[in-house]
Amino acid sequence: MSDSMMITAMTIGYLVIVLLVGLRARHGQTSSLEGYVAGGRHMGLLVLFFILGAEVFSAFAFLGGPGWAYSKGAPALYIIAYLALAVIVWWLIAPLISRLGRQHGFLTQAEFLSACYPTPRNVLGLVIGVISVLAMIPYLTIQIAGAGMLFEAATSGTIPFWLGSLLACGVVAAYVYASGLQGIGWTNLLQGAMMVVIAWALGLTTAEQFFGGVGDMFRQIQSEAPEYLTMPGVGGMGWGAFSTAILVSALGCVMWPHIFMKFYSAKSERTLKRVFMLYPLYSYLLIPLLVIGFAGVILLKDTPLDSPDKVLLTIVVELADLPAWVIGMALSGALAAAMSTAANLAHTSATILVRDVVQFSPRMRALPEQKALSLTRYGVIAISLMAYLLALVNPGSLVSLLLGAYGIIVQLLPMLLGALFWRRSSQTAAFVGLSVGAIITLLLQFGIDAPFNWHPGFCGLVVNFAIFITLSLKRKDASSRSPVESLTPQS
Repeated sequence: MSDSMMITAMTIGYLVIVLLVGLRARHGQTSSLEGYVAGGRHMGLLVLFFILGAEVFSAFAFLGGPGWAYSKGAPALYIIAYLALAVIVWWLIAPLISRLGRQHGFLTQAEFLSACYPTPRNVLGLVIGVISVLAMIPYLTIQIAGAGMLFEAATSGTIPFWLGSLLACGVVAAYVYASGLQGIGWTNLLQGAMMVVIAWALGLTTAEQFFGGVGDMFRQIQSEAPEYLTMPGVGGMGWGAFSTAILVSALGCVMWPHIFMKFYSAKSERTLKRVFMLYPLYSYLLIPLLVIGFAGVILLKDTPLDSPDKVLLTIVVELADLPAWVIGMALSGALAAAMSTAANLAHTSATILVRDVVQFSPRMRALPEQKALSLTRYGVIAISLMAYLLALVNPGSLVSLLLGAYGIIVQLLPMLLGALFWRRSSQTAAFVGLSVGAIITLLLQFGIDAPFNWHPGFCGLVVNFAIFITLSLKRKDASSRSPVESLTPQS
């Protein structure tokens, strides 16, 4: 059997195992909408740990992360910094969100925020729902495109981009359709463990084989390309861009709907806090992957890549002296990163599409639970197919769309913090701040340059906070309770 055929067979076998694990999980709580969307709100420590890990570590971990280290150098460490800060933000607000979700039966982020800031006919919930879906589809598309790229490179074209993307997308859609969050949880446990083991094995093997160790590798970089080890790096990412990218990413980690909604699924607030205490262990996954990116600075200095995202595949598949079965395992680990995140995104997007957009009208809101559940399952298929088609059209252009989406999603932060902690928070301030912040972010992302080289989302967030605070302070009928305290628990 040729190396290409062995790698292909191993990867197909991996997809079959993931599919079987995901389908097996349907024998749980997926017969109710709450069970399908939130796992019956009984997710334990281990499964929730890997679910949240997969939410953050996507195809970017195996492709974009090493690519940043290879093309920019030291600025890539912003990824490590924002993950450390994100856990602090989660710790402060996630337990309260989980408690309120259990009390009021919330399943989406828009339901939570629109209950805090009620508007006529729930217009705010619709707006947030539409923004969320539009933000997550490019994110999902990048995972599917990443899977196709991995298949094509590692199998030397035996499985072309379109087929590799379709296989990964089809497997994800099948087990999410059948098993909901239960299927995502158990497959993420399997895939998360693979990702960690394979990332460390690849990183240490690469450094040892080519340089004699990680320390020797960095000493050679210091000697031959020291600009990669200091700020602003090769790409000129100054401290303004670096620090604001960290802030927007750390705060945005809370506001992404597919992360926010997982807070509802925890068995208890104590379970959530335990997950956050352990979460930095998962973040260590990125260290060996960044090592591979830095290795490319020396190994590929005479043959630069057309895309930095290909650095890991080029080193592992073409340069490293590795057996075919090791390359097959490496491909499976990278696929695990893409597919585990894709499953969460497809599941969350479909839930939001049905709960916040389709059921916006009073007639659709009155649908029986089982019909709403069926619509959500069909939504998984529709969202996955849409993302796959976008991946075939032009996946490269979607990266810039995702950056803009991250900046827009973080604009929900002022209204969330106001709802949780500030009695003067007003509905008008929340709506106007969100709208203006999103417009400014898009303008700076795709139009004019941001001042001081700041992240466009950070600029929008500053204006958003200023509007939110100013309009709330002008509110004459200030409540004696915060929006969250004003919610009436369900009987």
